[in-house]
Amino acid sequence: TNADLNYADLANAHLQYADLTGANLNYADLTNADLQYADLTNAYLNEANLADAIVIYADLKYSTFYRANLSNAYLYDSDLTNANLYDADLTGAYLEHSDLTNAYLYDANLADAYLDYADLTGADLRYADLTNAKLGYADLTNADLRYADLSDAYLEDADLTNADLEDADLTNANLNYADLTNADFQDADLEDA
Repeated sequence: TNADLNYADLANAHLQYADLTGANLNYADLTNADLQYADLTNAYLNEANLADAIVIYADLKYSTFYRANLSNAYLYDSDLTNANLYDADLTGAYLEHSDLTNAYLYDANLADAYLDYADLTGADLRYADLTNAKLGYADLTNADLRYADLSDAYLEDADLTNADLEDADLTNANLNYADLTNADFQDADLEDA
Protein backbone atom coordinates (compact mmCIF):
# COMPACT_ATOMS: atom_id res chain seq x y z
CA THR A 1 0.00 0.00 0.00
CA ASN A 2 1.05 3.60 -0.77
CA ALA A 3 3.79 2.15 -2.98
CA ASP A 4 5.76 4.55 -5.17
CA LEU A 5 5.70 3.05 -8.66
CA ASN A 6 6.09 6.22 -10.72
CA TYR A 7 7.17 5.35 -14.29
CA ALA A 8 7.27 1.63 -13.41
CA ASP A 9 7.31 -0.84 -16.29
CA LEU A 10 4.58 -3.28 -15.36
CA ALA A 11 3.58 -4.26 -18.87
CA ASN A 12 2.17 -7.81 -18.93
CA ALA A 13 2.54 -8.02 -15.12
CA HIS A 14 0.39 -10.45 -13.15
CA LEU A 15 -1.08 -8.39 -10.31
CA GLN A 16 -4.27 -10.29 -9.52
CA TYR A 17 -5.57 -9.52 -6.03
CA ALA A 18 -2.72 -7.03 -5.47
CA ASP A 19 -3.18 -4.43 -2.74
CA LEU A 20 -2.18 -1.18 -4.41
CA THR A 21 -4.26 1.06 -2.17
CA GLY A 22 -3.00 4.64 -2.44
CA ALA A 23 -0.19 3.58 -4.79
CA ASN A 24 1.51 6.17 -6.96
CA LEU A 25 1.45 4.68 -10.47
CA ASN A 26 1.72 7.94 -12.38
CA TYR A 27 3.17 7.40 -15.87
CA ALA A 28 3.43 3.65 -15.21
CA ASP A 29 3.22 1.22 -18.12
CA LEU A 30 0.53 -1.33 -17.27
CA THR A 31 -0.13 -2.34 -20.87
CA ASN A 32 -1.80 -5.74 -20.96
CA ALA A 33 -1.32 -6.13 -17.19
CA ASP A 34 -3.62 -8.48 -15.27
CA LEU A 35 -5.16 -6.57 -12.36
CA GLN A 36 -8.17 -8.80 -11.71
CA TYR A 37 -9.62 -8.20 -8.24
CA ALA A 38 -6.83 -5.72 -7.43
CA ASP A 39 -7.45 -2.99 -4.86
CA LEU A 40 -6.42 0.37 -6.29
CA THR A 41 -8.55 2.52 -3.98
CA ASN A 42 -7.17 6.09 -3.88
CA ALA A 43 -4.39 5.15 -6.32
CA TYR A 44 -2.81 7.69 -8.68
CA LEU A 45 -2.57 6.58 -12.30
CA ASN A 46 -2.16 9.93 -14.01
CA GLU A 47 -1.00 9.50 -17.61
CA ALA A 48 -0.48 5.79 -16.97
CA ASN A 49 -0.84 3.36 -19.85
CA LEU A 50 -3.40 0.63 -19.15
CA ALA A 51 -4.19 -0.19 -22.78
CA ASP A 52 -5.59 -3.72 -23.07
CA ALA A 53 -5.19 -4.25 -19.31
CA ILE A 54 -7.47 -6.72 -17.55
CA VAL A 55 -8.94 -4.84 -14.60
CA ILE A 56 -12.15 -6.81 -14.03
CA TYR A 57 -13.72 -6.89 -10.58
CA ALA A 58 -11.14 -4.36 -9.37
CA ASP A 59 -11.68 -1.74 -6.67
CA LEU A 60 -10.80 1.64 -8.17
CA LYS A 61 -12.81 3.92 -5.89
CA TYR A 62 -11.49 7.48 -5.60
CA SER A 63 -8.58 6.70 -7.93
CA THR A 64 -7.20 9.31 -10.32
CA PHE A 65 -6.67 8.52 -14.01
CA TYR A 66 -5.98 12.00 -15.42
CA ARG A 67 -5.14 11.60 -19.13
CA ALA A 68 -4.56 7.86 -18.62
CA ASN A 69 -4.74 5.47 -21.56
CA LEU A 70 -7.39 2.83 -20.84
CA SER A 71 -8.16 2.07 -24.48
CA ASN A 72 -9.55 -1.43 -24.96
CA ALA A 73 -9.05 -2.14 -21.25
CA TYR A 74 -11.30 -4.72 -19.61
CA LEU A 75 -12.94 -3.04 -16.61
CA TYR A 76 -15.96 -5.30 -16.44
CA ASP A 77 -17.80 -5.12 -13.10
CA SER A 78 -15.17 -2.84 -11.54
CA ASP A 79 -15.90 -0.20 -8.90
CA LEU A 80 -14.95 3.26 -10.17
CA THR A 81 -17.13 5.18 -7.71
CA ASN A 82 -15.90 8.78 -7.45
CA ALA A 83 -12.94 8.03 -9.74
CA ASN A 84 -11.35 10.93 -11.60
CA LEU A 85 -11.04 10.06 -15.30
CA TYR A 86 -10.60 13.60 -16.59
CA ASP A 87 -9.47 13.56 -20.24
CA ALA A 88 -8.81 9.80 -20.05
CA ASP A 89 -8.80 7.66 -23.18
CA LEU A 90 -11.34 4.86 -22.74
CA THR A 91 -11.81 4.20 -26.45
CA GLY A 92 -13.28 0.73 -26.90
CA ALA A 93 -13.00 -0.01 -23.16
CA TYR A 94 -15.20 -2.74 -21.68
CA LEU A 95 -17.07 -1.26 -18.72
CA GLU A 96 -20.19 -3.43 -18.62
CA HIS A 97 -21.78 -3.69 -15.17
CA SER A 98 -19.17 -1.29 -13.73
CA ASP A 99 -20.03 1.22 -11.03
CA LEU A 100 -19.12 4.74 -12.14
CA THR A 101 -21.36 6.53 -9.64
CA ASN A 102 -20.26 10.18 -9.34
CA ALA A 103 -17.23 9.52 -11.55
CA TYR A 104 -15.57 12.55 -13.12
CA LEU A 105 -15.34 11.84 -16.86
CA TYR A 106 -15.06 15.43 -18.10
CA ASP A 107 -13.71 15.45 -21.68
CA ALA A 108 -13.05 11.70 -21.53
CA ASN A 109 -12.96 9.69 -24.75
CA LEU A 110 -15.45 6.82 -24.49
CA ALA A 111 -15.96 6.34 -28.22
CA ASP A 112 -16.93 2.73 -29.01
CA ALA A 113 -16.86 1.90 -25.28
CA TYR A 114 -19.07 -0.85 -23.86
CA LEU A 115 -21.08 0.52 -20.93
CA ASP A 116 -24.12 -1.77 -20.98
CA TYR A 117 -25.68 -2.05 -17.51
CA ALA A 118 -23.10 0.37 -16.09
CA ASP A 119 -24.11 2.65 -13.20
CA LEU A 120 -23.27 6.24 -14.14
CA THR A 121 -25.57 7.86 -11.58
CA GLY A 122 -24.45 11.44 -11.01
CA ALA A 123 -21.43 11.05 -13.30
CA ASP A 124 -19.90 14.18 -14.85
CA LEU A 125 -19.65 13.48 -18.58
CA ARG A 126 -19.47 17.05 -19.83
CA TYR A 127 -17.77 17.26 -23.24
CA ALA A 128 -17.20 13.48 -23.19
CA ASP A 129 -16.97 11.65 -26.51
CA LEU A 130 -19.47 8.79 -26.39
CA THR A 131 -19.68 8.33 -30.14
CA ASN A 132 -21.02 4.86 -30.92
CA ALA A 133 -20.84 3.91 -27.22
CA LYS A 134 -23.00 1.02 -26.02
CA LEU A 135 -25.12 2.17 -23.07
CA GLY A 136 -27.99 -0.31 -23.12
CA TYR A 137 -29.72 -0.50 -19.73
CA ALA A 138 -27.15 1.91 -18.27
CA ASP A 139 -28.21 4.08 -15.33
CA LEU A 140 -27.51 7.73 -16.15
CA THR A 141 -29.80 9.18 -13.50
CA ASN A 142 -28.72 12.75 -12.66
CA ALA A 143 -25.73 12.46 -15.02
CA ASP A 144 -24.28 15.66 -16.45
CA LEU A 145 -23.96 15.14 -20.21
CA ARG A 146 -23.83 18.76 -21.30
CA TYR A 147 -21.98 19.17 -24.61
CA ALA A 148 -21.32 15.41 -24.76
CA ASP A 149 -21.13 13.70 -28.14
CA LEU A 150 -23.57 10.79 -28.11
CA SER A 151 -23.91 10.50 -31.86
CA ASP A 152 -24.69 6.92 -32.93
CA ALA A 153 -24.76 5.88 -29.25
CA TYR A 154 -26.89 2.92 -28.21
CA LEU A 155 -29.04 4.00 -25.25
CA GLU A 156 -31.86 1.48 -25.51
CA ASP A 157 -33.57 0.95 -22.14
CA ALA A 158 -31.12 3.38 -20.48
CA ASP A 159 -32.31 5.43 -17.51
CA LEU A 160 -31.76 9.13 -18.20
CA THR A 161 -34.01 10.40 -15.42
CA ASN A 162 -33.03 13.99 -14.52
CA ALA A 163 -29.99 13.81 -16.83
CA ASP A 164 -28.70 17.11 -18.20
CA LEU A 165 -28.18 16.79 -21.96
CA GLU A 166 -28.05 20.49 -22.76
CA ASP A 167 -26.25 21.05 -26.09
CA ALA A 168 -25.46 17.33 -26.36
CA ASP A 169 -25.17 15.72 -29.80
CA LEU A 170 -27.55 12.75 -30.03
CA THR A 171 -27.54 12.46 -33.81
CA ASN A 172 -28.65 8.94 -34.80
CA ALA A 173 -28.65 7.84 -31.15
CA ASN A 174 -30.89 4.89 -30.29
CA LEU A 175 -33.16 5.99 -27.43
CA ASN A 176 -35.73 3.19 -27.77
CA TYR A 177 -37.45 2.50 -24.45
CA ALA A 178 -35.08 4.85 -22.60
CA ASP A 179 -36.50 6.58 -19.51
CA LEU A 180 -36.27 10.29 -20.29
CA THR A 181 -38.25 11.51 -17.28
CA ASN A 182 -37.27 15.12 -16.51
CA ALA A 183 -34.19 14.91 -18.77
CA ASP A 184 -33.06 18.31 -20.07
CA PHE A 185 -32.55 18.35 -23.84
CA GLN A 186 -32.24 22.13 -24.22
CA ASP A 187 -30.45 22.91 -27.51
CA ALA A 188 -29.52 19.23 -27.92
CA ASP A 189 -29.18 17.82 -31.45
CA LEU A 190 -31.72 14.99 -31.72
CA GLU A 191 -31.58 14.57 -35.50
CA ASP A 192 -32.66 11.03 -36.43
CA ALA A 193 -32.56 9.97 -32.77
